[in-house]
Amino acid sequence: MDDDTRARNRLLAYAAVRLAGLAIFFMGIAVIYTDWVRPGGWPQVGAIIAIVGVIDSIIAPHLLKKAWDRQDEQKPR
Repeated sequence: MDDDTRARNRLLAYAAVRLAGLAIFFMGIAVIYTDWVRPGGWPQVGAIIAIVGVIDSIIAPHLLKKAWDRQDEQKPR
């Protein structure tokens, strides 16, 4: 695989992980304020889901980058 293809795939994966975290965050907000899970909302569970989404969207991309950097260091050029 050439460098351009690898870079494009990594950018798409990075963006997908960020987007997944954002989707989890909004799912938590929906649990808090809608009747989706139970009537009247469920603030405690929704807050936990929203916090997990924020953490996922912030930390997971950095972990991906670290893993990719380690891969790149191990490959012979």
